[in-house]
Amino acid sequence: MNNGILVVDDDDAHRGMLRTMLRSWGYTVDEAADGDEAVALVREKAFDVVLTDVRMARMDGIHALKGISLEVEEGQIVSMIGSNGAGKSSMMNAISGIVKYKSGEILYKGQPLPTAANKVVRLGVCQVPEGRLIFANLTVYENLKVGAYLRSDKDGIERDLKRVYEIFPRLEERKNQIAGTLSGGEQQMLAMGRGIMSAPDLIMLDEPSLGLAPLLVNTIFDTIREIKAMGKTILLVEQNALKALSVADNAYVLEQGRITKSGPGKELLKDPAIAEAYLGKAAR
Repeated sequence: MNNGILVVDDDDAHRGMLRTMLRSWGYTVDEAADGDEAVALVREKAFDVVLTDVRMARMDGIHALKGISLEVEEGQIVSMIGSNGAGKSSMMNAISGIVKYKSGEILYKGQPLPTAANKVVRLGVCQVPEGRLIFANLTVYENLKVGAYLRSDKDGIERDLKRVYEIFPRLEERKNQIAGTLSGGEQQMLAMGRGIMSAPDLIMLDEPSLGLAPLLVNTIFDTIREIKAMGKTILLVEQNALKALSVADNAYVLEQGRITKSGPGKELLKDPAIAEAYLGKAAR
């Protein structure tokens, strides 16, 4: 039953109490009708990443993260919005093992996440960094192969390369072109494609729409939905709050190193305080 529990009870009051209790314990409850009986399928939530009270200071001593806790459910898009300097990239860098956090706990699939970046990638976590950071002197094809550097499954690498070219046909057209000569939008496609080549279960995207024209922004967010459809979990940091919340299953607002709001993306879109602070005219 998909690691679930099948509960049969035709008493409305009993079912209501059961739903409330199970959801308070972190379970997801789906209901369906089966003849004259009410059937509830209860599935335990599966989380790719869980952060608990994570704190981190920058080199200048300022506290970048002041005890943040969040959950990234498997197969979902979770967005993090906030202003510059709120701690969004610091949070991603802590998960990736690029920087060390001072205290707290980061779990990946229920186990403590290593603090060495190469071990984090081997476990199936990939970060597509802000600013793309492609290898400008290598070709498009060479950049993509770098993404698969830690892999040894040749058939899998070729399969994922084909998949990247299907998602980003422009990259296949320019596979022999020096990456530094690509447009900004093409470089962002390349950075995302390079991330896919590491065969991650969790892809973290840091400001993927930064500096792109509106039409390309739409393309990037369509691609994010495609990546989710591949079965990937996505943690998205993005200043374009309207786009980030629209695509998100769940979302968090980070302000000055602290999470101040959280909830389903579409619900946060309706929040007047978020609309005033982050959405501007787009929220009206």
